[in-house]
Amino acid sequence: MTPPEHKLFHHEAMKTTFFLRLCGEDESLLKGIASEAFHLIGELEQKLSRYAEGGDIHRINALQAGETHHISEESHACLLTALEAYIHTGGLFDPTLGSLIDHQKQQQAGEVPRPLGQLIIHPDTPAVTCVEPGRIIDLGGIGKGFALDQLARFIDGWDIDGALFSSGASTHLAVGDVSWPIELVGDQYQSHTMLHQQALSASSFDIQGCHIVHPGSAGMAITEVSPEKNPHKRIWAYSQAAAFADAWSTALMLMPTAEIAQTPTTENQLTAVHLEQADGLHLISAQA
Repeated sequence: MTPPEHKLFHHEAMKTTFFLRLCGEDESLLKGIASEAFHLIGELEQKLSRYAEGGDIHRINALQAGETHHISEESHACLLTALEAYIHTGGLFDPTLGSLIDHQKQQQAGEVPRPLGQLIIHPDTPAVTCVEPGRIIDLGGIGKGFALDQLARFIDGWDIDGALFSSGASTHLAVGDVSWPIELVGDQYQSHTMLHQQALSASSFDIQGCHIVHPGSAGMAITEVSPEKNPHKRIWAYSQAAAFADAWSTALMLMPTAEIAQTPTTENQLTAVHLEQADGLHLISAQA
């Protein structure tokens, strides 16, 4: 289907390409909005990436027992969002598994490291306290979606009809009065959906691969999950917020189909799920 008339801008950050599709007639205005938006993404990457020396997450991961680090409002909001996703996914989305991700990603020899240690995210103050070191925060499963949500907040009030924000081809957020056609391309099947004032995020072995680890079994990798229990090859999660769509798409890859069908859905968390299995694409609608 044909998308609405728009201007396309792109920017490399967070190890992906961000795309901004902005609707409006004033091209100069749209260019200015895109420039400021990309600057915002750059600032977020410095704060949220665990590899950015001097950034909030990098400094949190270096904390010793009893130490507290005061962080930016954006990092605090992202951590609280990640904690909320952890709770709603029953712990399947865990943003503190950096050491497990490294072990799987780098194919390290030896026993899979157990997630040890404890951090306290202060709810009312932008600060994190280390009770016991060992937890390595990695926001790769939610940071890009969170960045899209921040872009939506940034353009609120600008004189544009609508926009579609994308991080790579995996996560999209539609804002404004415009609907956007999104292709759902799986390994064997494909379809499309119209995205309107909501977010959509995809996960699969091909998209995230070794970045998906199972926190409930000492870091068992997704490739070790029984295909009989998890026959889906690709999952698309819908939510009102891109951060939650991002986190849920990862968590759902670790869940059997029957469990996905019974997962409660809410407006601000998970609203619907598309999944690809051997017999085609299936839509699991939002439940009360």
